[in-house]
Amino acid sequence: MTENRSPFLDTLFLLRKEESMTVFIGLQEIPEKEMLEAADYFRAEFEKERLEFQSAEVMHHQDAALWAAKILYHSAQLYLVRRDTSTDLKKFIPDYTGKIDVSAILSADLSLRFVPQVLAALQIADPEDPLIVLLESLLTRFHYSGIGTDLDLQNINWQDELKNATYRKLYLERIVEKKDYKLAEIPYINQLLIAEFGMYKDVFWKELKDTRD
Repeated sequence: MTENRSPFLDTLFLLRKEESMTVFIGLQEIPEKEMLEAADYFRAEFEKERLEFQSAEVMHHQDAALWAAKILYHSAQLYLVRRDTSTDLKKFIPDYTGKIDVSAILSADLSLRFVPQVLAALQIADPEDPLIVLLESLLTRFHYSGIGTDLDLQNINWQDELKNATYRKLYLERIVEKKDYKLAEIPYINQLLIAEFGMYKDVFWKELKDTRD
């Protein structure tokens, strides 16, 4: 166990850069100074990633990024240190109350992309852990970050969900990266993928079935 002057920032940096975690003693309130530093950090990280998709219409969403950072921090620490927190889980893992648009989704993803790893660890440690239900619900709403995780997404209108060209491109790329067959075989998504692959389909994903066949 480690005492540290900046557990929130240290946890975020370690998870994002090395995919490792430090165990801190207890769950603490996050100081305002650390929140401000985190805001600057995630704004810079978002701008780095935006160089890859180059969309002027998708802007950094600070509130979504900070909410997601706290979710990642708390879920990681709750996995490692659980002392009489069962009744207060919603305090540590609150719902997102803002508008969920592409900017919010991609800004939150800077942290939420690591939550499936915490979820998988929880499922191994204790499949009945109530934290699992909260994290699955959260990832169902921000399912771009949950690609590769078995989520219930049957009620989504995919044509509407993926109407933004930038988000659609990133969503398809992550499906391929994670080899998420469940998503890739949804007819609408499957058609998009097959069209993107073209004659090089077997190079990118040989095992993927064309659902039109």
